[in-house]
Amino acid sequence: MQILEVNMRLPYKERGSILGRLLSKVGGRIKDIHFLPPDATGMSEVRMELVGDRRLIQELRKIVKDGKLSFKVLSEA
Repeated sequence: MQILEVNMRLPYKERGSILGRLLSKVGGRIKDIHFLPPDATGMSEVRMELVGDRRLIQELRKIVKDGKLSFKVLSEA
């Protein structure tokens, strides 16, 4: 397992429904999470640190269709 930093840019209007589906996938794996306010274009940013691997990232990309998802590995666990 790895500790990952996941950055998501989501449409502000759909953020609640997308985050609900994400929570069902990553539930107890979240170490830290930050919600940033929307910018002028209506995109909101969410930054998470979670325990997982690349398969988890692939599942998250299926959920976040309208937004952008990027990640980086912070440490190997």
